[in-house]
Amino acid sequence: MSRKEDGEQHITRMVDLLRQGATLTELACPACASPLFRLQGMDLWCAKCEKRVIVVKDGEESAKITGSIVLNKLETTLLAKVQEIQNRMQHEENIEELQKLSNVLDGLLENLEKIRGTKRI
Repeated sequence: MSRKEDGEQHITRMVDLLRQGATLTELACPACASPLFRLQGMDLWCAKCEKRVIVVKDGEESAKITGSIVLNKLETTLLAKVQEIQNRMQHEENIEELQKLSNVLDGLLENLEKIRGTKRI
């Protein structure tokens, strides 16, 4: 892909964000210096990098914020896996397979509870 095509795609993504209700901010992406957009969910987004951007204010610990992001992603992953197991259990008739799925579900729910407890601290 040429630089011109890449630039055109970048601008197209920026226009699409504005059409979807995002707001152009005065902030720049720390990785590429492209303008950042505030999405309706209040997240900051770089249209060029196509990634969410976290702004750490003076005095905040970046490790604490990064840890919070990791825990949120892990919680989302575990919830998706719980849903997958539930769907498999719903259609499974083999008792031994149901027992295996139940054991996996127990582990997932235990880990989900641990993550939620950690997030409260």
